[in-house]
Amino acid sequence: MRIAFHDYPGHAFPVQLARALAKRGHEVLHLTFSEFQAPKGPLAPRPDDPPGLHLKALSLGTAFKKYSFVQRALQERRYAKLLVDAVAAFKPDVILGGNAPLDPQAKLLRFAQRHKTGFLFWHQDVYGVAMDKILRAKIPVFGALIGAWYKALEKRLWRASDQIVAITEDFVPLLTAEGIGRERIAVIENWGAREDLPPRPQDNPWSQAHGLVGKIVFMYSGTLGLKHNPQLLAALARAFKDDPDVRVLVVTEGIGADWLAEAKAREGLDNLILLPFQPFAEVPNAIGTGAALVVLLEPDAGVYSVPSKTLAYLCADRPLLGAIPLNNLAAKLITREGAGLVAAPEDEAGFVAAARRLRADPALRAEMAARGKTYADHAFDIDRITDQFERLLTEARDRARV
Repeated sequence: MRIAFHDYPGHAFPVQLARALAKRGHEVLHLTFSEFQAPKGPLAPRPDDPPGLHLKALSLGTAFKKYSFVQRALQERRYAKLLVDAVAAFKPDVILGGNAPLDPQAKLLRFAQRHKTGFLFWHQDVYGVAMDKILRAKIPVFGALIGAWYKALEKRLWRASDQIVAITEDFVPLLTAEGIGRERIAVIENWGAREDLPPRPQDNPWSQAHGLVGKIVFMYSGTLGLKHNPQLLAALARAFKDDPDVRVLVVTEGIGADWLAEAKAREGLDNLILLPFQPFAEVPNAIGTGAALVVLLEPDAGVYSVPSKTLAYLCADRPLLGAIPLNNLAAKLITREGAGLVAAPEDEAGFVAAARRLRADPALRAEMAARGKTYADHAFDIDRITDQFERLLTEARDRARV
């Protein structure tokens, strides 16, 4: 098949899937958004890449205004045109649309319908609910109207897709409530790209370069936006301010990083280390620096978002420390597998207490890391995952032709 694979942020595990599909003889065009601020996966071509893999970053040539509703909407329309033009030139049999805002996703689906091209909707977030919440808070009265429009748009996209991959069973009732048959829905949980994120010792070139060897490091790496509360990271630094062996390391960019920089200067939190996103080649060593890896998610984001960084962290063989809604898939996973400690996001005291417990008990950290590794070794089988996506892509292609 000729597969157009839209991976808007460019994370590690989708490009691993693109490579795996291309290794099976499919022609795969993998498209990402260059200016979107997020940890990027291994997007550069490799010497051993199959000839059927085409990696392309789409660029607007200017900074992306993520937190300005009007400017963002205009930029996403420009981006959607770039996206559809690239897909049209490729002439795919099927499109895998994943982890994308609704406007580009809608234009991509309309293209698929016009050309009888299969469309597999990779349901990563319930964007309509998220947009509705944000817009109601930012734009009184009209925000509710625009939010309702986005919720309706997302439901139309679900109904129009040939197949849907949901990343959690929690999304299935939302889909079936729209009259979508269960035969058109598959649940495939996200995974960590284990082969691209090998575990590394704490004493490694990256930790040496940043003066972190031998320190107990609580590390947060990834997007720190509206779905995450940076105050919890400041609270963590505050709690260990007088502990010379503890550091709180945050690798991120954007408004969350700016807020933390102000808090660091205002409170003299010298144990809080802020760094920008790292090149992907440095990520295994950077994550390996952590004694415990932090996951955050706001209470009202628990229904529509599952932080995939949880899965990347499990590749590092480290325990996790979460401030996540307890009904969220990530919280359930960490608790079920015994891979870390989780507090509710509004429970700052519980979050800090869990951090103190991990700091004080190296044996507990080692046990939880081992449990996480056992889960990752079993669950992150890229051959099995590729089998599932290959079947669904074929079904989407065939359904569109009919």
